Amino acid sequence: MPATTVLRPRSRTLIIAAAVPLALAALLADDVRVRRQLDAARKDPLTGLPGRDVLMDRTERLARTHRELLHVLVADADGLKAVNDSLGHAAGDALIAAIGHRLGAWAAARGGLAARLGGDEFGAVLLLPPTATFRETAALREQLGQPVFHNGHVLRPAVSIGTARAVDLPDAAGASRLLRGADMAMYRVKTGEQPHGYLATRHDAYTPTVHGRRAGRPGTHLPVG
Repeated sequence: MPATTVLRPRSRTLIIAAAVPLALAALLADDVRVRRQLDAARKDPLTGLPGRDVLMDRTERLARTHRELLHVLVADADGLKAVNDSLGHAAGDALIAAIGHRLGAWAAARGGLAARLGGDEFGAVLLLPPTATFRETAALREQLGQPVFHNGHVLRPAVSIGTARAVDLPDAAGASRLLRGADMAMYRVKTGEQPHGYLATRHDAYTPTVHGRRAGRPGTHLPVG
């Protein structure tokens, strides 16, 4: 009887000791699952790319550590409305998805990150030697312009790209200025004001915005509510 009394507490101790690692493992597994769900929720369902906040965070970190190599790109699909109007929104979605996938693969292959900024506009951040800027962006434009096949139709993407290099801007220019510069550079290319391969200047990065958006975008003509 005394022996039995001594064994029972030890048995309970062993059970508790064995249960603690199992509980911790379950908690860690649950944490990983939640994190994956959150990551998936933050990605655009059409392209699988993250959003603007992820791009801005990566850009801000790289601006502090690798400023001399930092490039920010903004790419905008031309003629998407015509595709939607003539072939339907499914065709337009196929075009956006193809551009997003191609830009994502291009950026990832160079250790960078691509994101969907909204609508038919995308961004990318990566590190490149300044001497490789024109070669790489020209190759990207050609890659994004490859045909997209959708329901028997051949879609031919046309993409305007603007690039901002941190080395061309003041040292104080952070992620928002770099993105604004790339966006303005893209707009100047899109409107024909500048040729493909145009690089953002200080003026582009510090161009005033209307309601926080580039002048000329939908909604910028509206009064502040």
